[in-house]
Amino acid sequence: MPITKQTIAVIGAGGNMGFAIAKSIAGDNYRLLLFDRAPEKPGSLTEKIKQAHPGADVESMDCAHDCSWEADIIILAVPHGAEKEIAGKIRDVATQKVVISIANPVDEDFSKLTTEPDSSAAEELQEWLPHSRVVKAFNTTFAADFEQPVIDGKQADAFIAGDDEEALQAVTALVETAGFNPVVAGDLSASGTLERMQLLLMQITTRNNDNRLAGWKILHSNHRYHRLHGV
Repeated sequence: MPITKQTIAVIGAGGNMGFAIAKSIAGDNYRLLLFDRAPEKPGSLTEKIKQAHPGADVESMDCAHDCSWEADIIILAVPHGAEKEIAGKIRDVATQKVVISIANPVDEDFSKLTTEPDSSAAEELQEWLPHSRVVKAFNTTFAADFEQPVIDGKQADAFIAGDDEEALQAVTALVETAGFNPVVAGDLSASGTLERMQLLLMQITTRNNDNRLAGWKILHSNHRYHRLHGV
């Protein structure tokens, strides 16, 4: 974790995933800025986070553009259908910044992905934010997992994909802070596979009427199953 406090913008903080991510990293060395289209949500969420983490550096914002302008890392915790609009609003202030796409582009009944077979939500976001460093992360986790990232005695893996090594390291630190075991799956082109993985998990949990406390785990003799830091 860097000594210098980083500022993290959570766009869509009022959603289950946005709030789960914000709450899970609030106790560490981050300044959090929360934005949601529903103006009443960020303020109440800020209070909830401060109750859980009294020393948390967190505040609500009323503008996605201003929120992103102040941030070092921008988390788009919004549905895939909203990413293009948000990208258009923040493009001029997101240059060279790390932008995390958590979206899974699935249809309403979880039967298929809505992106083209040779693309992904994260790759589309990179096209919409050509001067940002887009990273895929947190899409293979459910909101419930953040409260309990150890499932059946095993720490859930959270997969990451991106083209920029420094951005991958920054997001790896976020994933670890949130309580998951980070696994770098590859460059941004691997994000399509990660989105298909989560579609499958959604289908399985829906079919079995599970409570969405579920995740992926690679069983391997080396628990640091990623390529960062020379491992």
